[in-house]
Amino acid sequence: MKTLFEKIAAKEIPAEIIYEDDQCFAIKDIRPQAPSHFLVIPRKVIPKLSQASQQDKELLGHLLLSCTEIAKKLGLDEEGFRVVINNGEMAGQTVFHLHMHVLGGRPLSWPPG
Repeated sequence: MKTLFEKIAAKEIPAEIIYEDDQCFAIKDIRPQAPSHFLVIPRKVIPKLSQASQQDKELLGHLLLSCTEIAKKLGLDEEGFRVVINNGEMAGQTVFHLHMHVLGGRPLSWPPG
C-alpha cells in the first residue's frame, strides 16, 4: 500500500508542492505550526529515520541541503528556521515515510513539545 506521500508524489492526492527534484519534493504542511511550515520528503520510501541505512547517507544530506535551499528562497535564512524529524509514534510521527519539518517565521521556544 502506498504512503500518503507516495500518493502526493504521484499526483493522486492534491498538495501544494513548493519544490521538486529527482530525489525529493517539498509541500506546505496542512496543519502549520508556524507562519512557514513545510515538509521535505524523499521520493524513496524510508519509514523512519532509524530505518535509514548507510546507502541512504547521500540522500539524507540532500534532504538537509534541500531544506536550506527552500528556506532561503522563502526568506527564512535571515531570521532562522528549525528542522525537525519525528522518529516513531512517541516522537509524534504520524506518516511512516521519512520527512523533515521546516518551521520558521516566528520565535520558536526550547525545548519543543
